[in-house]
Amino acid sequence: MAARSPQKLPAELSRAAARWAQWRRSRALGARIPESLWQLAVELAARYGVSKTAATLRVDYYALKKRSDAAAPGDEGGRDVAPAPAFVELTPSSLAAASECVIEFERSSGAKMRLEFKGPQLPDLAALSRSFWETR
Repeated sequence: MAARSPQKLPAELSRAAARWAQWRRSRALGARIPESLWQLAVELAARYGVSKTAATLRVDYYALKKRSDAAAPGDEGGRDVAPAPAFVELTPSSLAAASECVIEFERSSGAKMRLEFKGPQLPDLAALSRSFWETR
């Protein structure tokens, strides 16, 4: 099996690695990594990938991945995720004819609310949903 030849790093990654190395040499023991260096790492990870960037800069892969995911909220795990609707209107006329209705709400924190209605009578859906979304 032939050995792989080492790939040449992009100049941008090499310069960033030098900045990180300089910070490591000059930092006080136990000092936190400056936000400017993390921002640089996140930008490079978006261009060259988290794995390659983390290895080149000698930073924790999972810490860089977490920061990269937080910086790009519309992109989760490489998949494009459609943004959640900002407003959904429920008109009473469209629900009045239904004999049974189930509405479920779920927050990203895991909190859930399920509403089940039978018959033409409907409670104040706006007030119920508002109380769910506004509570923490």
